Amino acid sequence: MSVAVGLDFDRGTLVVEGDDALPEADREALARLGFVADPRAGGRLRAPASTYRRALAHLVRAGHEVADRARAYEELTLHSRRSRDPYPHQRDALEAWWRLGKRGVVVLPTGAGKSYVAELAIARVARSTLIVSPTIDLMNQWLALLSAAFDKELVGAIGGGTYEPRPLTVTTYDSCYLHMDRLGASYGLLIFDECHHLPGASYAQGAECAIAPFRLGLTATPERTDGGHERYDALIGPIAFRREIQELAGEYLADYEVVRLRVELSEAERRAYDAARAEYRGFVDANQIRMASPDGWGRFLQLTSRSAWGRRAWHAWREQRRIALQCDAKLLTLEELLVAHREEQVVIFTADNDTVHRIARRYLIPAITHETPARERQELLEAFHEGAIRAVATSRVLNEGVDLPTASVGVVLGGSSSVREHVQRLGRILRKREGKAATLYEVVTGDTGEEHSSDRRRDHGAYR
Repeated sequence: MSVAVGLDFDRGTLVVEGDDALPEADREALARLGFVADPRAGGRLRAPASTYRRALAHLVRAGHEVADRARAYEELTLHSRRSRDPYPHQRDALEAWWRLGKRGVVVLPTGAGKSYVAELAIARVARSTLIVSPTIDLMNQWLALLSAAFDKELVGAIGGGTYEPRPLTVTTYDSCYLHMDRLGASYGLLIFDECHHLPGASYAQGAECAIAPFRLGLTATPERTDGGHERYDALIGPIAFRREIQELAGEYLADYEVVRLRVELSEAERRAYDAARAEYRGFVDANQIRMASPDGWGRFLQLTSRSAWGRRAWHAWREQRRIALQCDAKLLTLEELLVAHREEQVVIFTADNDTVHRIARRYLIPAITHETPARERQELLEAFHEGAIRAVATSRVLNEGVDLPTASVGVVLGGSSSVREHVQRLGRILRKREGKAATLYEVVTGDTGEEHSSDRRRDHGAYR
């Protein structure tokens, strides 16, 4: 029996009008998609807006007359201002995504041209599009890319104090979460840059509150330690295409070498390190804290705030970490590497701002941290691109999203045990240029907790 029903977008949800006339089998099918009766709407069926594509497809296949009032996105006529043949991996990625119904995640290393895959997808889908990025810096990069590729009048932004939604709009994950309850019907294609950020509880709501039938995720490192990557299928689509660094190095990425350098503490540093480590470990062991467990760090912080012993343990943890990160041998090794690569562009990665500032003062190297004002950061990166600055030191703000095409040497002086962080740092120096060979140095302090972290973060095919 054919029934006339309506679909409406309401504050990030999809509401079925006239559902009470639907056969029971269709109501059960909608329930399996996530629809529930909402007593606040007279018992009408309601579900997250992201069910739009499947709900509409089911109702149409069942032969019902559907008044689609939810859809507010536009069909666009797009004329690309630049035309170049995609690399084989870019073309294959686009086609794999298209075959999956224009839904899914494309996994490509940094420097392999993920943004051009997105540009091709926008042109081919030709629907109003929202690109979601993790930072304001990346949002501005996307604005520049879209303005160069398409009519600038079509390009807008939401975030960083700007609210200009247009057919091709760039935003941040934070702004997407805040505004999608109003704008969730306005875009047919969602592109999630660095989509490994999306499965977080708040950010995922931005995807759930949008009707967009077409979705593309971009990342070099899809896996999450909390298992959140298992939500890609529901939020974006399955992994459609994947290539790793070692598969593209040499032809589409720069040839590279990874070198681990082990340095030793001085006698005085060793005594101080061992004393601080013993104080810290004694507290951890006495309180049966498993630091490797998901809640280990949080429990340690909680307990250290409750007693004088705990506060001593906290300071001891910081001191043993500082010694391992900033020991004299590590800084002398950095100095030797800077001399050896004085004609190349070098990025120095550390685990904390204190080490960054110490390097900056000692070697007169510009520092870029989360505290660096946006304009100053932009000026420093432009000077680096132009060769006026040969080296920059950073903690973690350059790990992802920032384009450093001229960098050919990376020096890791400290970081977390995260595989993602290490792969992203390697990716910063792999942008292909004629004659370029890249080298990533990892300087590790021997017989400290750094060695364990180094072993864990190197668990990736790019380092084998």
